[in-house]
Amino acid sequence: MGIHQADPISATTLLYFQKRSAYNSETPRSWQWKHKKPDDCRKMNRITMKRTLTVIFSVLFFQALIVSLPVQKLSAEELTFPDELTKFVPYQHNPIFEAQGPGHWDVKIRERGWIMPEGDLYHLWFTGYDGNREGLKKLGYAWSYDGIHWTRSPCNPIYEKHWVEDMMVLKHDGTYHMFAEGKNDIAQHLVSTDAVNWKRVGALDVRLTNGKPIPEGPYGTPVVWRENDQWYLFYERRDAGIWLAISPDMKVWTNVNNDQPVMVPGPGKYDQKMIAMNQLIKHRGTYYMVFHGTAAARKPSLWTTNLAASKDLLHWVKYPGNPLTKPEANQSSGLLIPDGERFRFYTMHGQVDLHLPEKSKSE
Repeated sequence: MGIHQADPISATTLLYFQKRSAYNSETPRSWQWKHKKPDDCRKMNRITMKRTLTVIFSVLFFQALIVSLPVQKLSAEELTFPDELTKFVPYQHNPIFEAQGPGHWDVKIRERGWIMPEGDLYHLWFTGYDGNREGLKKLGYAWSYDGIHWTRSPCNPIYEKHWVEDMMVLKHDGTYHMFAEGKNDIAQHLVSTDAVNWKRVGALDVRLTNGKPIPEGPYGTPVVWRENDQWYLFYERRDAGIWLAISPDMKVWTNVNNDQPVMVPGPGKYDQKMIAMNQLIKHRGTYYMVFHGTAAARKPSLWTTNLAASKDLLHWVKYPGNPLTKPEANQSSGLLIPDGERFRFYTMHGQVDLHLPEKSKSE
């Protein structure tokens, strides 16, 4: 397989990872729900997959594979931020989804929820809790045919064995992979074959470039990306920056960039204190990161949703027009969801709000 200039690892390393990977890079052309009703969760197949977190590379051998990534420092003028990713107007009937309130398991909901279109359906995974800061964060599920009107699963909460919040989901080879924060903001991995019944694999094993475990402490808001048979993990530590680690199989993740973050807060006021990544998409050959940030000028902090671009996943340029949302709106955890040739823009903080494409003057 040829390696383009923007690919963030060497051809030699990628070839080895391709041979070691147990996953097929092809994804289904279409998806069909195996059951008549997606909320019929008790009839869905149970997980039979068994994962074991093992170290498959010795420290010295893995060090030999980690190479210097290509330097592609570009300016905002050299990277494009097209209107379809930056120009939106609030949907007039927001919020489109919110907590059920007192008397229910989801007195409140928390960021980050996750919306994923698949076939004729939209999935929505969200975190509900009793409203207390220390209350167990439980996983909920809803589905929709239009991405606006949602039906909650009658089996909610669908997972409450462990703390689950701030999740993202991707599907690979018929398995849904959820990466989420657990208790104490420790990133974890869960799997499902039907989007509703989940099995916890465990906490993510993240290593320094020398093969040693990263220092103790929180590492959360995980965002996982797969490309060229390689897995990429973006994560934050106390919102002080965004780090990048790689893995051939999701078992052991090793930092790149000399253990330094690929993005830090600032210099703009809107994110000068704290940042965290929400989503990664690839559009017209450029990677776009949706992230939230805050100036922490007051308590509680008010967050905004923002955009950055990159050609190599390492060097990021923030959109000069940030933030995409107003600080006083306190809308974070943004997601860009394809809608034909355009995108919908969702934010998920204490509720789910929808932002629709801004019409051009010619429309």
